Amino acid sequence: MLDYEPEAAKSVEPLMGYTSSSDMKQQIRLFFESQEDAVAYARRHGIPHRVEKVHERKVRGSAYADNFKFNRVAPWTH
Repeated sequence: MLDYEPEAAKSVEPLMGYTSSSDMKQQIRLFFESQEDAVAYARRHGIPHRVEKVHERKVRGSAYADNFKFNRVAPWTH
């Protein structure tokens, strides 16, 4: 995936409080089949780039009913 670094800081619109930016490249996110394809695209178009390792998500399964189990590690109280 190729994300552009922000070129301009975000600003807060004073009337409504919306956060906005004049940098339209922040909206672009390109996906590639492999890391080599992404690096080749960046080099071909003269885009400065750096490669970051993918962080694997650790998904721990839990359910709302687990809050009320009798064998909880920490007791559930009000």
